Amino acid sequence: MKKILSLLVLVAATVNAQYSIKGTMTPPEKSDWVMLHKLQGIKPKYIANTTIKFDTITVGADKQILGKFSFKLPKGTESGAYRITYKNKGGGFIDFLFNKENIEFIFNPKFPDESVVYTNSRENKLYSEYVEKTAEAQKKVSLHQVEYLQSASKESKKAYKKELKALNDLQESYENKSEGMLAHSFIKASKKYNPSSVTSDPQEYMEVISDHFFKYVDFEDKTLYNSSYLVDKIDEFVFYSNYSEDQITQQKLYKKSIAKVMEELPKKGIKKEIIEYLATRYAEKRNSEIVDWLFSEYYDELADKNEAFKAKKLDELSVSVGRQAPDFSWKEGSKNYQLSQLKDGKNYLMIFWSTGCPHCVREVPEVHGFMKKHNATSVISFAIENNVADFNKFKPKLGGWHNVVGTHPEFKFDNEVVRKYKINATPTYFVLNEQKKIIAVPNTIEDVKKFFETLEQ
Repeated sequence: MKKILSLLVLVAATVNAQYSIKGTMTPPEKSDWVMLHKLQGIKPKYIANTTIKFDTITVGADKQILGKFSFKLPKGTESGAYRITYKNKGGGFIDFLFNKENIEFIFNPKFPDESVVYTNSRENKLYSEYVEKTAEAQKKVSLHQVEYLQSASKESKKAYKKELKALNDLQESYENKSEGMLAHSFIKASKKYNPSSVTSDPQEYMEVISDHFFKYVDFEDKTLYNSSYLVDKIDEFVFYSNYSEDQITQQKLYKKSIAKVMEELPKKGIKKEIIEYLATRYAEKRNSEIVDWLFSEYYDELADKNEAFKAKKLDELSVSVGRQAPDFSWKEGSKNYQLSQLKDGKNYLMIFWSTGCPHCVREVPEVHGFMKKHNATSVISFAIENNVADFNKFKPKLGGWHNVVGTHPEFKFDNEVVRKYKINATPTYFVLNEQKKIIAVPNTIEDVKKFFETLEQ
């Protein structure tokens, strides 16, 4: 009996030695699952998954549906940054800090970052409060800097110093409040650099802010490393801090901002991960120039570089801007053609499409009509078909074009040329120059029209 009682006490203690993570969605997502990961560098570690339970409550005369979920974490669960995910794509996640306490929060899954409210968690309440209050204070500082650029008034200069002192005092108070907490690392790193006095030259101001963007970020802080903070900070600097409508200027700005990031990073560990992250982002944008530059300038010099990763990214970019278009041959009547040998255009528009795609059947004739005004460009229509007969019925509508048909005995998208061009959706457009290098990859018919209208101008 003593042994049984001891066992019951042990089981009760074990059950109670847990932490809970509870979330409420309002309104709930259509899916019924949530996953929990621990963030550690670029790659999160899977912890658990659970289901969403739906509940209906009455608020006044209205009924409101809630989605609730919870996780139980054992007493020994490691402190750090965690993430709950409720969508396969898009921004369907919330990051939070876990430091040996129960956590409860409410949020709108369509706008997670903007709507999350923590009802239980000292760490997350303090950090959320800090972010909100310092953002308001920073806005006032920036407003007076803008006012000074416009009018150079003494009032703006005086107000700037006053609001800057208030911001610095606020920062110091939250650094003191968070001492010994997990949130402390994030609060220190989130401090924004502001010049001690207003600047009269806009260009000089932007350069100063850029030069000091990472001033308070410790890239060797393991707490920051094992979260999304460093990646988000680099993302903000590289992709959103510098913008130009001119493509050549934008590429230069990308390289300049990346070079700044590389100066800040320690030589080991995170540097490799950040280069791979940036290469992946730019590969998704089909920006082969930046990916090639990242590899040659930074990645190739790493002792621990991953050649398989590099080869994969370069393969993904084999049909991106700046690359030579993969060659292929076809027959029109009794005449043989080869892409690399074509000499009937100053530029070339290639369209991969299919008669089995209703969107293509509407769009391709519209492109045909539009391109009549741009007869210096030769058009190559590549129809991805189950059989040639499907295309032959449509072919009379596309007079004056090079018409190619690609088939496959099992699956039409497994056609050799289709695979070379990595086509997974129709229509897909490519614009080539005289040397058959890819100079544009328009996403839509509107992009096609805009490209050729701009080219003509």
